[in-house]
Order: sequence, then structure tokens, then C-alpha cells
Amino acid sequence: MNGSLPSSPNVVDIKLKRGSAGLGFNIVGGVDQQYVVADSGIYVAKIKEDGAAALDGRLQEGDKILTINGLKLENLTHKATVDLFRTAGEDVELRVLKKFPQHMNGPTGSQPEHKSPVSSLGMLAALLGVASIFAFIYIRNHRRHF
Repeated sequence: MNGSLPSSPNVVDIKLKRGSAGLGFNIVGGVDQQYVVADSGIYVAKIKEDGAAALDGRLQEGDKILTINGLKLENLTHKATVDLFRTAGEDVELRVLKKFPQHMNGPTGSQPEHKSPVSSLGMLAALLGVASIFAFIYIRNHRRHF
């Protein structure tokens, strides 16, 4: 093994040029601040509008950053990782594991649309209401007076 990370269709290399606002994203994670249970990796928490990452468009919230300028981001504290990003220079190369669709929040084009259980409950309540009105009218009109 030569120490390089395994290649995968979900692993991409992204080159960013540091702008006036830095690289344009926030990170979470590290051995001291795990973002994912049993994973001390570094993840993209937020992409800043009009920052270098947003303008490039490939880095997304939830992506796991594997390396920065060839340095593996393994077994590092959050602060140590932030320091690496701050001293990485103007041109920064990231190796990123793209987030998987099942981990995404919100609807995507490849996922089926699910109906809300609230709307189903609302329909059930409306049907019960209509049935109650019909029952009331039926009983009222068919009651025999003695």
C-alpha cells in the first residue's frame, strides 16, 4: 500500500483559490468534536454565499474532507484542522468524499416523493367529519316520534 486513499466514484479532487473571505466554507468534526458517531472525520458544515467554494459549486454541505494539499485529515482535533486550513496557502487542493443521497436532507430528484402523514390524517379527519354530518341528518330525519 502506498499510503494513498482508495479511489471511488464518490471521491473527488477540488482545487479552490482562497478569496478575500477565505475558502468560503465552515467545517465540523475532529477527534474532540465528532460530528458523525464513531467518525472523527472533518465535514463541510456550511457553504458561504459568494465564497470560493460556492462559486466553484462542487463542494457541498455534508461532504467529508479527506485531505488538504495531500495531508490526510485523520486523527486530528478540530483546532488542528482549522490551523491546517488557515495555513494552506492561496491555492488549496481538497480530496472530498461526496455525501451519499440517503444522508441528504430534503427532497432530491432521484428520491421518491413521500406524502406527509399529516396530510393523510387531515384527509381522514375530513372524511370522518362528513360521515358524522350524514349520520346526524339521517338520524334526525328518520327518528319516530311517539
